[in-house]
Amino acid sequence: MSLTHAIAQNRCTVVCLLMIACLPIAARAQTTNSSAPTLAPEQTASIAQYVSAEMAKEHIPGAEVGIYHRGQILLAKGYGLADVELDVPVTPETVFQSGSVGKQFVSAAIMMLVEEGKVGLDDSITKYFPDAPASWKPILMKNLLSHTSGLAEYESEERVGANGPFYIRLDFTEDQLLKKTEALPIEFAPGEKWAYRNTNYLLLGIMIHKVTGKFYADYLTEHIFKPLGMTSTRLISDADIIPNRSSGYELDGDKLRNQTWVSPTFNSTADGTLYFNVLDLAKWDGALYGTSLLKQSSLNRIWTVYPLNNGGPNPAHYGFGWEINTLNGHKIIEHGGAWQGFTCDISRYVDDSLTVVVLTNLDAGNPAQMAHHIAGLLNPALMPPPPKQHTEVAVDPKLFDGYVGGYQLAPGFVLTVTRENDHLFVQATGQQKLQLFPEGPRDYFLKPVDAQITFVTGSDGRATELILHQGGMDQRAKRLDHTP
Repeated sequence: MSLTHAIAQNRCTVVCLLMIACLPIAARAQTTNSSAPTLAPEQTASIAQYVSAEMAKEHIPGAEVGIYHRGQILLAKGYGLADVELDVPVTPETVFQSGSVGKQFVSAAIMMLVEEGKVGLDDSITKYFPDAPASWKPILMKNLLSHTSGLAEYESEERVGANGPFYIRLDFTEDQLLKKTEALPIEFAPGEKWAYRNTNYLLLGIMIHKVTGKFYADYLTEHIFKPLGMTSTRLISDADIIPNRSSGYELDGDKLRNQTWVSPTFNSTADGTLYFNVLDLAKWDGALYGTSLLKQSSLNRIWTVYPLNNGGPNPAHYGFGWEINTLNGHKIIEHGGAWQGFTCDISRYVDDSLTVVVLTNLDAGNPAQMAHHIAGLLNPALMPPPPKQHTEVAVDPKLFDGYVGGYQLAPGFVLTVTRENDHLFVQATGQQKLQLFPEGPRDYFLKPVDAQITFVTGSDGRATELILHQGGMDQRAKRLDHTP
């Protein structure tokens, strides 16, 4: 994943501090039955050492790690604190917020409705939203599922701000949310491009309600969570008494703060507002290896990279609520999430019957990189290449004033650079704000994401554009006269 889509699926620089050489699970495992290995003690120890080192480096208060073999738990362990103020430790029962990992449950629910004949992937979404503008008619259900609809991001900084239509501290009815969403612009023709937009899954949740007569979270509970025995997985609620709830945290510089409050409305949309833990996710992982929930043909459709109109794969290798990647020839089906002081990742190495889940209660956590590294500790063939190391240097904060502003990376997709005291931040449209760390006067790097930014300046020190360096590519973003 990248800064340009779903920063929720974070990557960060890691340094392997471990001296224990871990062999693949199959070679080191002690066996409790013919199909389910167990981790050797030195593997468990090396994972604990790595997780603790990463948490200390990134100032993560608490984390939870789940490792599964086709749904069977090899490791379910908590590290650090679920609540810093009350000094409550993380346990495998601790519930964390899902962020966008919740989208995969919504895509599964949609495919259930497809199997029942209640929804068609090739249906225009105006079939379910008859009052939508005529410009929505070419948008198909499969465009929402794959983030190829062209609809603008409802969660952009300006739209969820105090003067925006989706002010995140106000409550709205579902009908009001839909009306506001119907007023959003379309940025490109459906299927022409790929752009991660929470708007797509907001609409899918409303559509589930319209088709089934049940609020989407109730439908998920009835058709997925209860049948699988996922007793701790549920919708976020500030009001309910929820056992084992973790607190979420944000970093302000190096200072830890409680998560930013949002209204109950925005903690109940279908783009990623669930609680779960690693015990429940093992049950989910196991179900995805079988057909108790969905036919294999439906699962295959979910995990197929959606093609663009030109016939080529979308650049994110995105299916329906999942990203499909390969590492060293091994297939990974994965997704990350970030919301309200939490980050998480589920990485399923399906060729290896291995799944690694990492949950953290910090908005700037690095769960995807941690999950990938843990998989590499279990099987060296799965170890990702080490990212380039970056060293922070001191620069004059007055330089930052020349960089503050909006930079358009693509139509409707802006990188907004802001200054807060002596710190510089960047926020992509619809994504979380991340701190930029200087490695030179014009060169900056991000810690949760393996990405760098170079500001191109004039003689007056004011940036005219920036260059995003990520994934072996350099992408230029021109400065806007004003941030839209």
